[in-house]
Amino acid sequence: MEFGLSQEQILLQDSINRYLYDQASLDVVREIAAGDTDDKTIWSGLAEMGVAGLMIPEEHGGVGLGSMDAVIVAECLGYHVTPSAFLSSAVIAPSVLLSAGYTNDLADIAAGTFRVGIAFSEAIGAREKAGIVVSESHLSGKCLFVLDANADAYLIATSEQSIYLIRSDAAGVKRNQLTTVDKTQTICELILEEVKAELISTDANIYLKALDTGRVIQAADTLGAAQCMLDQAVAYANQREQFNRVIASFQAVKHMCAEMAANLEPCRSMIWYAGHALQAVPEEAPLIACHAKAHLAEVGRFVAKTATEVHGGMGFTDLVGLHYWFKRIGCNRQLLGSPERLREDAARIQSLI
Repeated sequence: MEFGLSQEQILLQDSINRYLYDQASLDVVREIAAGDTDDKTIWSGLAEMGVAGLMIPEEHGGVGLGSMDAVIVAECLGYHVTPSAFLSSAVIAPSVLLSAGYTNDLADIAAGTFRVGIAFSEAIGAREKAGIVVSESHLSGKCLFVLDANADAYLIATSEQSIYLIRSDAAGVKRNQLTTVDKTQTICELILEEVKAELISTDANIYLKALDTGRVIQAADTLGAAQCMLDQAVAYANQREQFNRVIASFQAVKHMCAEMAANLEPCRSMIWYAGHALQAVPEEAPLIACHAKAHLAEVGRFVAKTATEVHGGMGFTDLVGLHYWFKRIGCNRQLLGSPERLREDAARIQSLI
């Protein structure tokens, strides 16, 4: 049986890529990374195309597509290192809210006018001097590595895997943007002092399902970023000349590009199956989500390193801009669980530890 994209999914892929080529060029990414502007214009345009409401049912103002379609969009966003709220607001947040039966803000999320950030790091593994304390529907403490520093609200998971919703403008909320290597994704910390919160879920399965979905989508983003680095390396090798020959004719460079392609191409099938399994084979989703993100983190790092080496000294310059993809892959590697943590989770799922 041949497993591939439908005509509708190919059209979705083409339309997203066309928009990003026009509206999210490297020059635009540079401006956002430098802090000269933000990602609101890009997100507004993506929302008009239905991306913000991709996984929200039509009766709540969304498009009503599935996780496989989200994988396709994520790969496109990664390919263009697009700054956006897709992972947090369009993927993880709807997964949590729909599973919990919370529909109040779904229409605004789908319209792109209400962004929901994700603070799951304390549930994945609390850091020193961090953590959340719950007292009578009020939250206090610190959340580190929160997705989307520009969100209007945040879903916060506690160490018990309960999930609360807070508003960014609520009394007692202090938000500090964190400086990470990747300037295309805004990461922040939340400092909470008796912040009134709304309990969304106490069901650990809702948290775990949303986490699995986020991991698969983040792996797809890494796949897109790595594919773009490979494409740039091949294009550069076919242009750059040494000793009156393009470097693509040198056996060493051929081997580097071939090894990148050989490592990366099987990942696409893996990610497609992971996206398919989230809805069609839910009993396999937790395990495949761990393996998919862990494997893409390793392959992505190899492709990022090798593609930079193919560019030689030019690979480290801002003129080429290769570092945006390099850093995106590096940041994705750690967010929502490092490869080491993910393999430990996979072993635990299989009762190996």
